[in-house]
Amino acid sequence: MNEEYDVIVLGTGLTECILSGIMSVNGKKVLHMDRNCYYGGESASITPMEDLYKRFNIPGSPPESMGRGRDWNVDLVPKFLMANGQLVKMLLYTEVTRYLDFKVVEGSFVYKGGKIYKVPSTETEALASSLMGMFEKRRFKKFLNFVANFNENDPKTLEGVDPKKTTMLEVYKKFDLGQDVVDFTGHALALYRTDEYLQQPCLETVNRIKLYSESLARYGKSPYLYPLYGLGELPQGFARLSAIYGGTYMLNKQIEELVIENGKIVGVKSEGEIARCKQLICDPSYAPDSVTKVGQVIRVICILSHPIKNTNDANSCQIIIPQNQVNRKSDIYVCMISSAHNVAAQGKYIAIVSTTVETNDPEGEIRPALDLLEPIEQKFVSVCDMYAPSDLGTDSQIFISRTYDATTHFETTCNDIKDIYKRMTGSEFDFEEMKRKKEDIFGDNQ
Repeated sequence: MNEEYDVIVLGTGLTECILSGIMSVNGKKVLHMDRNCYYGGESASITPMEDLYKRFNIPGSPPESMGRGRDWNVDLVPKFLMANGQLVKMLLYTEVTRYLDFKVVEGSFVYKGGKIYKVPSTETEALASSLMGMFEKRRFKKFLNFVANFNENDPKTLEGVDPKKTTMLEVYKKFDLGQDVVDFTGHALALYRTDEYLQQPCLETVNRIKLYSESLARYGKSPYLYPLYGLGELPQGFARLSAIYGGTYMLNKQIEELVIENGKIVGVKSEGEIARCKQLICDPSYAPDSVTKVGQVIRVICILSHPIKNTNDANSCQIIIPQNQVNRKSDIYVCMISSAHNVAAQGKYIAIVSTTVETNDPEGEIRPALDLLEPIEQKFVSVCDMYAPSDLGTDSQIFISRTYDATTHFETTCNDIKDIYKRMTGSEFDFEEMKRKKEDIFGDNQ
C-alpha cells in the first residue's frame, strides 16, 4: 500500500465506482478503499434478510414467512434507470452491461385525489386516460406533439416559444392545460420534485419530457430499467471495470487520516501505512469537516406479500405523489420491485417510499404513500442527512460526492459525476472518454 497513486477513491458508492472506472480507463493509477466489507456504501443492496434486520436494529430474526434470507437483496437507496438516460449511456459506453442483466419496470403511476392512475405519456395513452376530460385530452395531445417536434435550433418548431426566456408556466398556459395535467406533466414526466421549475425557462423541462418519451419508446412498458439482483450490482460492475484497467481495490480498510500538506491532499493513512496520491475522491462520510448539510431524506423499506392495488398486479412500478396533491413542497415517491428481479423471496414485493423531509414528523409526511401499500408485513425506516461539499475541491484536490437524493432515477447522480470529473480534469465530461479501447480485453475474455 505504500505506493504513489494518481487518484485514491474512498467509499464504493455508485458515484465513486463510476469515477474510479473512468479514471482507470483514462490510464490513471487508482487505489480504491472502503471501510465496509461490502461494495456499495450508501447505495448497497443488503443480503441476507438477517443483515437488514441487524442494520435497522429490529429485534429477533425474520419470520419464516419471509422465506430464505439469501433470496433477498434489499436496496438502501431506491432508484430506477431511465432507459435513455445518462447512466445507461455510461453502462453501454464502458460495456459494464456485460456484467449485468436488466428488466423493464412494468409501469409508472401518478397519484390524484387518493387514487393512482397510469401516467399517460403517449398520445394513445393520453386519449384513453381517465386522468383528463375529453377537451383536456385534446389540448394535452397538442402539447405532446409540440414537445416531440421541439428543436431549439429550428424556429419553425418553437411556435413562438423562446426556449431560454419563456417560462414553463407560460408554455402550459399557451396550451391551456389545467392544474392536474400540469401536476403530472411536471412531476411524473419531467420528474421534478418541486414546483420551482414553473418560473424557469422551459428548455430544461421540455428536454426532460423528451428524455421520458424517448426512454419509454425504447422498451414500451415504462421508461425505467432495473438490474436483476439489485442496485448493488451497479457499483460492482464499475469496480470490475476499474480492476480490469489496473485499479487496486481494498475492502474492510479503516481510514485513519487524510494526509494534507500546505492545504493539499498528499495521501491517505490506513492501518499505519500511507498511500500517497495527487487527487482524492470520496463520499461525505470520509470528509465530514468539508461538507455542508443540505437537508434530510426519509426512506421506508416495506415488505409486502401482494402487488400494489390498482397497478394491474405489476411486479414492478413507480408511483409519484405530486406535492400539490398532499399539500407539500416536494413529491413523495414509491419504487416497487419483487421476486421477479431476484431481490425478494418468491411471492414477495419490496416497496420503498422516499421523500425530502419537510417537518419534524417525517413518518407522518409519507402516510399517503404507506396507505397505498397496506397491509405491510415489515417496515424499515431511515432518516438520512443529505450532504454536499463545502467547496469545489480545486485547492485541496479533495473531491467529495453529494449524498443520494430522494429522486427515483440516477440523472442527478450522473450530473454529480460529470461535475466532479470537470473539477478534477478541467475539461468537460465526454462519454467518448469512457469507451474501452478495442484491444483492452485482458482479464475480461473468460
